[in-house]
Amino acid sequence: MSKADYYDLLGVARDASEADIKKAYRRVAMKNHPDRNPDNKEAEERFKDANEAFEVLSDAEKRSRYDQFGHAGVEGQTSHGHADFSDIFGDIFGDIFGGGRSSRSHVRKGADLRYNLELNLEDAVKGKTVKIKIPTTVSCASCDGSGAKPGTQPIDCTTCNGHGQVRMQQGFFSVQQTCPRCQGGGKQIKDPCNTCHGRGTKDETKTLSVKVPAGIDTGDRIRLSGEGQAGVHGGPPGDLYVEAIVRSHNIFQRDGKDLHCEIPISFVDAALGGDLEVPTLDGRVKLKIPPETQTGKLFRLRNKGVTPIRGGNSGDLLCRVIIETPVNITKRQKDILEEFKGIGEAQGNKQSPRRSSWFDGVKKFVDDLRI
Repeated sequence: MSKADYYDLLGVARDASEADIKKAYRRVAMKNHPDRNPDNKEAEERFKDANEAFEVLSDAEKRSRYDQFGHAGVEGQTSHGHADFSDIFGDIFGDIFGGGRSSRSHVRKGADLRYNLELNLEDAVKGKTVKIKIPTTVSCASCDGSGAKPGTQPIDCTTCNGHGQVRMQQGFFSVQQTCPRCQGGGKQIKDPCNTCHGRGTKDETKTLSVKVPAGIDTGDRIRLSGEGQAGVHGGPPGDLYVEAIVRSHNIFQRDGKDLHCEIPISFVDAALGGDLEVPTLDGRVKLKIPPETQTGKLFRLRNKGVTPIRGGNSGDLLCRVIIETPVNITKRQKDILEEFKGIGEAQGNKQSPRRSSWFDGVKKFVDDLRI
């Protein structure tokens, strides 16, 4: 064991406070811990030296003798690297191993819950209040969440004596870990509650009223504070998150704050034009179709979409015209169509400009391939 000066080993002045000594030891121990320096004998020796120095300087009586007589004053009174450092165990090994000091309280906040709420488009756009039933856990009323039989109290754990931690010797130092019996709570329930059987909670199904705001969309969440799982041993309850899922609609498709729909019309109405009644979420409205309307034409109805949940201007309803080819036509209708076709061909198909230009393009493409 090195006989270097203990103050020098920790890098503190001789008049350093107890807090300064603890802080310095923590820094040196973390830097030279064997798990951070595998197969490094020098670091292991520095770690042992720091342990011995802290054991002496953190004890007022040993420190006084060391200040007066040096190493001779504490000879035989140190554990040579096997010291018990329970006061700072949680701080040091929490940083080294990624865990903190075990809590001595078994009181914990309850878990958060999620509920998927399916809505039709009308309710999502306009908003409404719905009732939902959720399975959950609530604090046991009989024992007030303690888990112990009414009139009794949990007792100190017989394994850790209420500390929530137990010490185990590992190599040259004492390791402290969470008590396996009480899981760090420090308490045992000797006489469990007859209602919850020691859990402190019980299962229930509760009905809640949820106010769905207008404009909600799939993926939006509504937070109901305190409506989650009950806390453990009297801890606060978690929260309930209601997540909206808007079902598909047979007429409208939603795109943010806009709505889309397709309107089938006859080729006669498309050619001659006219007024059509189209549906909106607020009722029917008239849409004027101009003569010679082509399939795919998009008509925009302002402010007939969705008002965003977070405010702002309402979206629009976009109606796409789809020209429908007639089916089950009669002989008379066929004759009329043949006559209509003949008239068009006699005029050089000037009534179908897109068709003519397309065929002209095809002819040019084919001719270019032959060159």
